[in-house]
Amino acid sequence: MVKGSCLCGGVTFELTGDLRPSVGCHCIQCRKTSGHYVSATQVGPDQLHITKDETLAWYQSSPEAERGFCKVCGSSLFWRCDADNGATSVMSGTLDGPTGIKTGKHIFTAFKGDYYDIEAGVPQRED
Repeated sequence: MVKGSCLCGGVTFELTGDLRPSVGCHCIQCRKTSGHYVSATQVGPDQLHITKDETLAWYQSSPEAERGFCKVCGSSLFWRCDADNGATSVMSGTLDGPTGIKTGKHIFTAFKGDYYDIEAGVPQRED
């Protein structure tokens, strides 16, 4: 089990089971919501257990996806898409302690900022 939370502690959660390798997403929405690119693992609906949701809010960021965030401290926490059968992407930086996950790939690299480089040796996809 891996625990996680927002910065102020208004949202806490636990993840159970195996975690997918983290994916770095460089799309415009992820960059705008995080201030950089997003790095997220993903879990199935039975693996995410929200233990405190006092400050959790959801924003419909596109017709098919929504983003979960803390409405007090602004932490970007979750992303879920209708097409993913209930799976939720969980921002890797919100996880406490060692996770054992590594970055598996980078996506939407055609939209990356010009102020950073993507590490060599990790697969990249432009869309």
